[in-house]
Amino acid sequence: MNLRTIGGLVLLLLGACLFLNQGETFGPGKIFAYFWPSLFVIPLGLFFHWLYFSMIGRKGTGLLIPGGILFTAGVICQIAMLFNNWEYMWPGFILAVAIGLFEFYWFGNRNKWLLIPINILSVLSLLFFAVFSIGSFYNKFVLSQPIIAIAFILAGAMILLMKKKDA
Repeated sequence: MNLRTIGGLVLLLLGACLFLNQGETFGPGKIFAYFWPSLFVIPLGLFFHWLYFSMIGRKGTGLLIPGGILFTAGVICQIAMLFNNWEYMWPGFILAVAIGLFEFYWFGNRNKWLLIPINILSVLSLLFFAVFSIGSFYNKFVLSQPIIAIAFILAGAMILLMKKKDA
């Protein structure tokens, strides 16, 4: 990464923080409060990746597990800090472990038994993301709950009353 790229990222994050905090006082404490994942966790994950890809190579595939976990967890924490949605982003920590193991699988010796925990953790994380996201959308539209209930009743009745096609 050159200096221009780093400077662009810093300006981008600073602009996003200023945009999200319009009207509030802004100082160094706010920068650390909102961007601690980008300042500490994500660079550590990138450091592990840099060690593997630039320094150690194929001998150090184990570095990819903490690298993938820290990088993904840092991204999840950064999104949650910027948008204050920790209650929806927590399944990302389960996904972080799956991504770390998947990097170990992909760049390592491709042990097929690693795919079992990777798939279990990925499906579990995506299931939790879906359930909590759908639940939050449902709770936001509580006033339209009778409409949703009527739609479900009509859909169930249509399914039950439709004639079966002869095969």
